[in-house]
Amino acid sequence: MSEIADWKQKYHASLREIEADEKRWREVEQILRRLIGRLCAAGMGVDPQLDDELTALAAANRRNADAQELERLAQSLTTAVVAVDATSPVLHLTAQFPAPAPSDAKASRWKSTCAALAALLEDLKEGETDETALLGLLAELAAAETDSALAAVVMRTADLIQVRSESLARERLQAAAVLSEVTKRLEEMAGYLTESTSANRNRFDDTLSLNDTVLSHVRDLTDEVSGATELSLLQSVVSARLEQVAKQVSDFRAREAVRMVEYNGRADHMRERIADLEREAVELHSKLDMEKHGARLDPLTGVANRKSFDERFSQAIQRRALSDAPLVMLLWDIDSFKVINDSYGHRAGDRVLQSVARCFTTSLRTSDFVARIGGEEFAILLSGLKLPEAVAVANQVRTAVERLKFHFRGTPVRVTISCGITELHPEDAAETAFDRADAALYRAKNSGKNLCIAA
Repeated sequence: MSEIADWKQKYHASLREIEADEKRWREVEQILRRLIGRLCAAGMGVDPQLDDELTALAAANRRNADAQELERLAQSLTTAVVAVDATSPVLHLTAQFPAPAPSDAKASRWKSTCAALAALLEDLKEGETDETALLGLLAELAAAETDSALAAVVMRTADLIQVRSESLARERLQAAAVLSEVTKRLEEMAGYLTESTSANRNRFDDTLSLNDTVLSHVRDLTDEVSGATELSLLQSVVSARLEQVAKQVSDFRAREAVRMVEYNGRADHMRERIADLEREAVELHSKLDMEKHGARLDPLTGVANRKSFDERFSQAIQRRALSDAPLVMLLWDIDSFKVINDSYGHRAGDRVLQSVARCFTTSLRTSDFVARIGGEEFAILLSGLKLPEAVAVANQVRTAVERLKFHFRGTPVRVTISCGITELHPEDAAETAFDRADAALYRAKNSGKNLCIAA
């Protein structure tokens, strides 16, 4: 029963966590709707046709229109922006000179809207195992120079939030279904225990009644034997009393037989239900372990993700403060990764990430920790190695990546990586050590790339 109660408590905790995530997404949605309102206000006055579209979008946004209506309005607005942009010199000027004078109110609204949207996208990165889409949106936001480009980023952000919200809703329904099933099984077990208690009470009461009856017959028989004067009369009295006692005992045994059949039936049924519950508990426990394990992995490369790295790095910092065992961090960045994405597409970029991650894991020891901490950034923790040894290992890995025979659609793609290396000191804070490795990586990138530099 304690294990079942523990499962129930775990699922209640999961449900509370999902509700908290859902609340956070509702807050994000409200921020996004405010951003849409700001964008509509910022775009007013450029063209009458755009004003009509923006007015309709702002009105729908104020009444909390659903995703389908907003999508329809966004498509209509995009069509209008393209049409006006092709004919209006005002929009051409805006595209060429997107940043008006600092004193202009519209420029201030533009900057504040971009800053708010960037902050929103950074918030969305928290708890996200695959940051590729968010990093792409941040890059598009940084490159946005027109209202239409900014609106496209906003709408894609809205789509992403919608997908996340639907995923949270599905998870909540699944958790609720599991809780309902566990509660149902617990109620069955509680009912069985109640029936067993009631049956035991009835049996106890029936036994007491039989004892009282038999004792009463024995007392009556004793009195009658004491007062009997004839043998024939004594035999008749004894025989009658014994028949009554025998009948009482026989009735009691019959009731006991019925109770035993009922008890065995309930016990067999409950054993089957308990076996089912134990089997489901094992399956659920295995599923939770897999989900917990999956939440610590980057889904694209299969190595640890940023969340897992932060936890592992924090633990390593704490251990390093208490131990003399050496520990070195390698901070990697794939050289010219944006060029690879722009030249060959994101599919090629994904394959490069996967190949580099696989090269890391096959070139290092099983005790070494590898994580993808950003778009094309990886981090490695080497335990038990001093700085010179770690530099040698890093150069071996760098050379292995350089030798990768990578082709995409028949075209050879040269892949190299740069690395910043630092040994952790007992007095280091996590930020200090990371910044030191990051500074070394920055020097490696600025010194020609395909280098490993220690700090």
